[in-house]
Amino acid sequence: MPPRRAHIGFVSTRFSGTDGVSLETEKWANILNALGHECFYFAGESDRPADRSVVVPEAHFNHPQILALSADLFDDYTRSSETTGTIQRLRYFLKQRLYKFVLDFALDLLVVENALSLPMNVPLGLALTELIAETQMPTIAHHHDFAWERTRFSVTSAADYVSAAFPPILPSVTHVVINSFAGRQLGFRTGANAVLVPNVMDFDNPPTESDDAPKELREALGVGANQNLLLQPTRIVPRKRIEHAIELTRRLELDSVLVITHQSGDEGSDYGSYLHDFAQMLEVKVVFGADIVNHSREDLPNGRKVYSLGDAYHASDLVTYPSTVEGFGNAFLETIYYRRPLVINTYEIFRTDIQPKGFKVIGFEGFIQDATVESARQCLLHPELGQEMAEHNYKVGKRYYSFSGLESQLVALLNRSLGA
Repeated sequence: MPPRRAHIGFVSTRFSGTDGVSLETEKWANILNALGHECFYFAGESDRPADRSVVVPEAHFNHPQILALSADLFDDYTRSSETTGTIQRLRYFLKQRLYKFVLDFALDLLVVENALSLPMNVPLGLALTELIAETQMPTIAHHHDFAWERTRFSVTSAADYVSAAFPPILPSVTHVVINSFAGRQLGFRTGANAVLVPNVMDFDNPPTESDDAPKELREALGVGANQNLLLQPTRIVPRKRIEHAIELTRRLELDSVLVITHQSGDEGSDYGSYLHDFAQMLEVKVVFGADIVNHSREDLPNGRKVYSLGDAYHASDLVTYPSTVEGFGNAFLETIYYRRPLVINTYEIFRTDIQPKGFKVIGFEGFIQDATVESARQCLLHPELGQEMAEHNYKVGKRYYSFSGLESQLVALLNRSLGA
């Protein structure tokens, strides 16, 4: 370990809710805190301790100025001089706030969560890159997704900014990726080496279902005691291909409800509207449950309850995960952790990095096949089949994706960044 307790500053556009970046950041921070380090946060939105957080609205990808810039930068091949000027003004403003963040908390190390990977907030990425270059600040750039993995960034007038900051290739930056394909692509495109650190769950401490919350959640979602609850625990974005989950629910020909737990996220609301219309057309009951399910339980001032994502898993009978593209697959690991059977589109990273470990899933490739429907139906009609699958998967998950493995990797990363 480093010779003294380190002050570690996490930076991203958002640390809040149930998105994969926020959840993985919390896991890293919990382990680092347990090792005796202190963690602080800089973002456009944060649900972390207020006395350890700096919230700058312009750092959020949903800030009006950032949304306007992104629309100009990624809808055309040319940008206006006014756009460039706005970017430079925001870059300077954010850099000054980042400098203050580093000084106020006497930071020894930055951990940048996806803000140097996806150009969701170009001024923030540029500000971080300049700060790191000017200070040689030890930095772990934790990359969950890259611009070249998203078609929305393929038409761009920001190629110069993307090349400079997403990601930056600087001596004090250690690059961390969550799958082997991303590491190979990073090396091919930039020449940079990357450390592979997959996502994890706390398999050494299995979840317990010790109260009535899952039953209450089913009632709050309008799911009857004799209905099947199919859980879609993802954001509502096109690459999640949630229409496949709706189709599956219809073709099961069982009394079932599909529950989608997350909000639309960073890609607009059109896809959510499409899913609503598609479900109506197929006469499938779909519940959009983002206002009822969040990362943790909460009692709101109006008396309404918010339930945890764990409660949603406990309440479910089957999990659907039909994504075509994932950086790793948090929902996959969560399903394994909460011991639920899973229907999954075998996306590339699952096939190359995860499936070879020996997991048992109901898999399909690209479209819902008759065999997919029948396997899912049998799991619902005979719960012991799904339970056998889930118990096997938990053992495999504990072996390969536990907190203990992440702790060893984080110790090595800190030694590399700060010196043994």
